[in-house]
Amino acid sequence: MFLRVDKLQIDLPQPAAQDPNAAAALQELLGGKYGEMSTLGNYLFQSFNFRSKSKLRPFYSLVAAITAEELGHLELVSNGVSMLANGPDEKDADMEGGGDISDAPYDMMKDARLAAAFYSHGGGAVPVDSNGLSWNKDFITTTGNVIFDLLHNFHLECGARLHKLRVYESLTDPTGREVCGYLLVRGSVHAHAYALALKKITGVEIEKMLPTPNIPLGNIPEAQKYLDEGSHRRLYTFSPDDYQEIAGIWGNGEVALPDDPPGELEVVEGMPDGGKIQELVGEPNAFTPDYAPEEMFEIAQKLYKKSR
Repeated sequence: MFLRVDKLQIDLPQPAAQDPNAAAALQELLGGKYGEMSTLGNYLFQSFNFRSKSKLRPFYSLVAAITAEELGHLELVSNGVSMLANGPDEKDADMEGGGDISDAPYDMMKDARLAAAFYSHGGGAVPVDSNGLSWNKDFITTTGNVIFDLLHNFHLECGARLHKLRVYESLTDPTGREVCGYLLVRGSVHAHAYALALKKITGVEIEKMLPTPNIPLGNIPEAQKYLDEGSHRRLYTFSPDDYQEIAGIWGNGEVALPDDPPGELEVVEGMPDGGKIQELVGEPNAFTPDYAPEEMFEIAQKLYKKSR
């Protein structure tokens, strides 16, 4: 089962401005071939279908723990997409009534690269790529062969890192770049973890292939603080008690990759401290032009008080 916490894995800075096209670019990290839907889908179903879990516990625990982290990555990218699509927070904007809808208040949206993000989803994120193509189950590999699945996962994480770098290079807004910088660090961790797992099983020194692709994280300003705090050396269990067996793979004197800040790899029980989720304001013209927002807020306040 899964435990949900009302936080993002990191704090995201406010977007500089509303930028639907930047949101469309970030969608690639959500529903693209190497996006978070693919990493989550692969690891989720591999963990469900894992054979001989009790006998291969460290390898099962590795896939299961990374699955939980990928759920949070999906949430992080989705929030980044919504923030870019909607722009900076506007205090009390929720209370503003709708304007003249006959005056085309969303005229600019018809020119957005991914117009359906507004027309169908109100500026929210959905599992599609940067061109609006739907993510699909064909991106999932789960074979029942632990070596083959781990090798596939290593390839998937390497592809995802290249994916993230290209999206990063196309963005200027701080929100999107922060998402990419953090995920580049965590993707490096996952690729390293799967490489070490393959080494433990086969004896092949697959870490000699790392980093693949060669992306010096120290050259990416948004990744620097995560390197400084040691995020590149941490693997989280995302559980209060379970999956601690990953220490047999991610630990035991294993160290950070050569181009990253030095130090031993460590398993952290639980999850990162996390950051706040931005509260996107309602837009009466786009969502409920015939219903007063203040009435809904009054009802919600009454329900909230009754729950305390």
